[in-house]
Amino acid sequence: MPELGTADRVEVLVLVDNVTDNLSSVPGYVENELPRLWKRGLGVWSGRCMCCAAHGLSCAITAWRGETAHTLLFDTGPDDWVFERNVERLGFDVGSIEGIVLSHGHWDHSGAMLRALEMIRLKNGGRAVPTYMHPGMYATRAMKAPDGSMRPFGDVPSQTHLEQEGARVVRATTPQLILDDLFYVSGEIPRVTAFETGLQGQHRRTEDGGWEPDPLIVDERFVAVAVKDKGVLVFTACSHAGVVNVLTHARECFPRTPLHAVFGGLHLSGGNERIIPETVAALRAFELKTIAAGHCTGWRAVSALAAAFGDAVAPSAVGKTYRF
Repeated sequence: MPELGTADRVEVLVLVDNVTDNLSSVPGYVENELPRLWKRGLGVWSGRCMCCAAHGLSCAITAWRGETAHTLLFDTGPDDWVFERNVERLGFDVGSIEGIVLSHGHWDHSGAMLRALEMIRLKNGGRAVPTYMHPGMYATRAMKAPDGSMRPFGDVPSQTHLEQEGARVVRATTPQLILDDLFYVSGEIPRVTAFETGLQGQHRRTEDGGWEPDPLIVDERFVAVAVKDKGVLVFTACSHAGVVNVLTHARECFPRTPLHAVFGGLHLSGGNERIIPETVAALRAFELKTIAAGHCTGWRAVSALAAAFGDAVAPSAVGKTYRF
């Protein structure tokens, strides 16, 4: 595989996340939603103008090499309306998107895929949109309730439905370099830690209509971008593989380049709150300059991360822009 290229600069715009936060202070390389709206001409601040938070994640990652920019959409969040509203409020040009990566097969990351494809093609002249999928993402999934019943999740759009909306589906289980070799889409993530055990209680539908345990969610992948004079930015939407496993694999993939930042959901809420201390301790080895935790990380984990890493923690929120 060719070597991952280096971007001169990178901008990350959070289109969907679980929280909205326009009042907390941010470091100099981060801009909250509201300043962006004022620059766009906002006259009166009210709820009719703001983005909407929702349980899910979507971000637009733009990498520049010289004057040439490439933009990747990483997940789409849970819902058409939320995605469309936030894109409109933020003034984001969806026609600039040259590809979509779905991080894993859960509804809170894939729910707006069909609408996103439609919106992109309305602005890009109708061109097909490369859409990067793991073949294991399409299975019906569910959580097993304490009484033994199954609580199914919404399915990921099928390849047929994606292609009907203009996707050029690329299915792979191995790593890929895309968009002028500026974006790395990982393959399946090795599980090497003892304490990161996936999403306990999740099952997947079998071919005979039954259910089988599926805690590891092997279809999960991360995206990486290398930035000049900084290092590698790692985008992990839910970290079902475990954020330490994710970063360990990223470090192995780029042994000559330091890891600069991690973005996304670290899945340290709910049952995974028990591994917060081990995770925080293990993260020290990566010497990250930015931890943009959001989505499924949970407030207890964000608090623990902030206590351990101080100003390196810049939590994600809808409408935020990160510039590197």
